[in-house]
Amino acid sequence: MPAANLIGLKEGQGFKTAMKVLDKGRIHIAAVAVGVAQRILRDALAYALDRKQFGQPICEFQLVQAMLADSQAEIYAAECMVIDAARRRDEGRNVSTEASCSKMFATEMCGRVADRAVQILGGSGYLSEFGIERFYRDVRLFRLYEGTTQIQQIIIARNMVRDARG
Repeated sequence: MPAANLIGLKEGQGFKTAMKVLDKGRIHIAAVAVGVAQRILRDALAYALDRKQFGQPICEFQLVQAMLADSQAEIYAAECMVIDAARRRDEGRNVSTEASCSKMFATEMCGRVADRAVQILGGSGYLSEFGIERFYRDVRLFRLYEGTTQIQQIIIARNMVRDARG
């Protein structure tokens, strides 16, 4: 077989090349999860500003504020991870661990943000008119694309052990 037909253009390099493609895909899914989480939080905040209970917007209640704050902090952390992993990849560095960390954290975070949004909207969180119920269902898939959360855990741990052994 001609070298031009080989993945990686050299025998024995195919798996390594394929893994680099997965790293890019994992960073991409992490970035998508961050964007979707930002949208979910924006919608939940708008609802909390508008919805009134006991004569005041529910965004004034401390437990609602805690859910909003937790979501914002996690989104920021995931965004920082994605930017860092993408920057390292752009520099040509091996980002297997960073790509898996960002994919795992961002997709799990997105699920937590969706869950909190449903909680903030209460019964309305299940109604299609607000759209949160659809996000709640759809973001579950992010934890499966480009390798499940459990696969990311295995990759991260194996890379840690390999690096520690030198």
